[in-house]
Amino acid sequence: MTRSQPDPDKILDVACELAGKSSWEAFSITDLARRLDYSLVDIKRLYRSKDDMAEGLFDRADDSMLQFASRADFQARPAEEKLPEVIMCWFESMAPIKPLIREILAYKFEPGHFHLQAHGITRVSRTVQWFLASAARKKTGFARIADEVAITSAYLTSFSFFLFDKSESHTNTRALLKRLLRKIDQGHEFLSAKAPLKTSSPPAGPKA
Repeated sequence: MTRSQPDPDKILDVACELAGKSSWEAFSITDLARRLDYSLVDIKRLYRSKDDMAEGLFDRADDSMLQFASRADFQARPAEEKLPEVIMCWFESMAPIKPLIREILAYKFEPGHFHLQAHGITRVSRTVQWFLASAARKKTGFARIADEVAITSAYLTSFSFFLFDKSESHTNTRALLKRLLRKIDQGHEFLSAKAPLKTSSPPAGPKA
């Protein structure tokens, strides 16, 4: 009988289950393989380490958000509503495993884990790019750079709050996120109003 191919989603599900009984740092990949009836080679082909599994969890959040953003009802929303909604969708996909996410982030920020922190910067940048694309947020030049930096800050601030938010349906996180994004949009409006208008030169008068 041919054995089925290892399932990456099943590996993540069982990894979260085992980590929930101990901790993300303490759970054993050997126990994970035994529980799934996979070999360690099977696990390694899909996830080279626990860090790869952690990235897999963040990839899931990206995918969940992108699927949400592709829905017709989302596409019909006013432009100003799209960005907070895609970010909140990303957060909500993490809600069932918030304790594990806190553990994963704490591990990444331990002294000496510079490679994980550098990879985290890349991860954050990639996710923010997907937020902007999903919300069809279009800026150019310096405004685009300022927008990405500000939205990254709002996302990380709100995410940190979300991980400890116990309000129903994370209403407090949503309120914080909307407030931060509103300030960003107000900043763009202020700078647009201050930008000098291009005017054509008046026609030259008749020579004396």
